[in-house]
Amino acid sequence: MMRRRRSIWTPGRDGPSVNITVILCTYNRCQSLAKALGSVAVSTLSKSVEWEVLVVDNNSKDQTRDVVEDYCRRHPGRFRYLFESQPGKSHALTAGIQNARGDILAFMDDDVTVEPTWLQNLTAALYNGQWVGSGGRILPEQQFSPPRWLPLQDRYALAPLALFDLGPQAGALNEPPFGTNMAFQKKVFEKYDGFRTDLGPRPGSEIRNEDTEFGHRLLAAGERLRYEASAVVYHSVPENRVQKKYFLAWWFDKARADIRQSATPSDTRWFVAGIPVYLFRRLAVWVVRWIAAVEPSRRFSNKIKVWTVAGQILECYRQLRGRGSNAN
Repeated sequence: MMRRRRSIWTPGRDGPSVNITVILCTYNRCQSLAKALGSVAVSTLSKSVEWEVLVVDNNSKDQTRDVVEDYCRRHPGRFRYLFESQPGKSHALTAGIQNARGDILAFMDDDVTVEPTWLQNLTAALYNGQWVGSGGRILPEQQFSPPRWLPLQDRYALAPLALFDLGPQAGALNEPPFGTNMAFQKKVFEKYDGFRTDLGPRPGSEIRNEDTEFGHRLLAAGERLRYEASAVVYHSVPENRVQKKYFLAWWFDKARADIRQSATPSDTRWFVAGIPVYLFRRLAVWVVRWIAAVEPSRRFSNKIKVWTVAGQILECYRQLRGRGSNAN
């Protein structure tokens, strides 16, 4: 069955040539989407740069299309609407890439706002061929006061809130950027394929990593990415995410995604039901450390490790079952 896509602006790649396409995938967030579009609409770029915003509606049931249509009318030629019926963010991203007119593709989400200079700063280094991609800073939208239980001493303590901040200095990026503030030359998607659909969130699954897996793939191939500290977006931090249960679920799913990304660990000869034996030992160690810890943030950090290893164990087991089903 063919997937149904509709556009209320010139469909496909027809139309004026552009340098940059901003791809924004959305699902049932029309209110925050309006804020996101309002922020990018006032972007300040060089007059010589032609740019567009392509909004990919991934089967929304709210007023998403009405919101985008309004921006298309208010900013003729700047915004386009695309409907992607197949559920899953990676499918929406793929549709956006295929229908983008720009040679450089920038990505933002429907729950962020961007600074007026964001797009200019994020993409400026991608024209000379030295860098194939870039990533910028993702900061909390409002004054954020982390809870006492949050282990800020851990390297990626704020990753579940989609916050990414490597400091004020620009330079080479040796780790993948996060999906709501990154840009790539379009040709890299033709060379390295796109985002993996088994990693992107979709109805019934919050497993992610589609963005960072793509970045890892580029870095592993020797491509160069740049960190642009001056390319800043502000990410909303809803109260339901600043909770222990959200962090634990996020790290559990992140561990499952990591196993999918790299396949079952092969650095051991000993397995039980497809699960490396050392994962059981590791789980026991972190359970003991979790129980023994007193300081709140250290205790929760150890608990995160327990949930992470549990996610790895579950995904290893599921992969074994999947291989068995395929063999049948």
